Amino acid sequence: MSLGLLQNTLLPHFTATPLSISQSHNLLFTFPHNTNPTFTGRGNLVFKARISCNKSELIPVITESMDSKKEVQELNKNLYEHIEPYATGFLKVSDLHSIYWEQSGNPSGHPVVFLHGGPGGGTSPSNRRFFDPEFYRIILFDQRGAGKSTPHACLEENTTWDLINDIEKLREHFEIPEWQVFGGSWGSTLALAYSQSHPDKVTGIVLRGIFLLRKKEIDWFYEGGAAAIYPDAWEPFRDLIPENERDCFVKAYHKRLNSDDLNTQYAAARAWTKWEMMTAHLLPNEETIKRGDNDAFSLAFARIENHYFSNKGFFSTDSYLLDNIDKIKHINAVIVQGRYDCCCPMMSAWDLHKAWPEAEFKVVPDAGHSANEPGVAAQLVAANEKLKNIIKSK
Repeated sequence: MSLGLLQNTLLPHFTATPLSISQSHNLLFTFPHNTNPTFTGRGNLVFKARISCNKSELIPVITESMDSKKEVQELNKNLYEHIEPYATGFLKVSDLHSIYWEQSGNPSGHPVVFLHGGPGGGTSPSNRRFFDPEFYRIILFDQRGAGKSTPHACLEENTTWDLINDIEKLREHFEIPEWQVFGGSWGSTLALAYSQSHPDKVTGIVLRGIFLLRKKEIDWFYEGGAAAIYPDAWEPFRDLIPENERDCFVKAYHKRLNSDDLNTQYAAARAWTKWEMMTAHLLPNEETIKRGDNDAFSLAFARIENHYFSNKGFFSTDSYLLDNIDKIKHINAVIVQGRYDCCCPMMSAWDLHKAWPEAEFKVVPDAGHSANEPGVAAQLVAANEKLKNIIKSK
């Protein structure tokens, strides 16, 4: 913020004196007694003058400029009405796998691909509501082994890189040159990996509940960290495993989820899934928790999640996604994170934010992990509205 800009834009009844010439342009302002003006610059800080006798100092009071705050306030934050797909189908992506897809919204609109969580979680009709159906061509698909995709709960030929190839096959199938990418939880992992692999195909990115699939994140949730906050939900997950196998719960569950006995698989799948469902919301959500009782959903969810986590996401290094962030820094992006997310704690979103300061970072102060929590849903809709406005302004 230049001295000239300040002198031209601030109230005329004070003077500004540079204290030093540096990148931060430290300034000393002298104001008439008993005045406390507030003003903004072109950067991201709003400053308030604090008066002490004849000296004044600038202090940051918020971390968004007034202009950007006004812009965000004007964006729609309400979920859109329920809509039905105008087309559905299956795409054969390998000799073994076929993935379910659907399209809704505007067939001539700007394409956006929704990447669901888990892995293994599948899509649901409510996923369509984050997008303006008059502007967006909304594409949902169930990843390998999940939802309606076949074969169900299959772990063969099921890796991060297989899924990235599937996304490209889907884009080519629909003859889409480029599209917006939207993903939460594991979907944020896959969105980052896909965008880093094909940055030229991505017009914008919206991420929620950041999961970078690092060892410390897996250990936090599956090896006792989150148990400190949810001991009541943790104990049934823990107690399924004998004490002599509790040195690594991911490994112990892997053994049971891949057992030759289907009943053993189902028991492990229910325990694994309920643990996550019971911790996904800041306030308990009975509808979400009941998903753990659905054997078909639980089996795909637990088997595929555990498969990916046992294989470290099939990434070559623990910090792979952060190490490759430079490939997508030029893409408009919004990161949405619930402050009290216990499944994917904010440390990961914070690390991503520090590595990628160009992306807008929104912390929802009264939310946990789920995209369906009111504050998170509102910010996700607003993020899509922001990217929509950028596209419309071109």
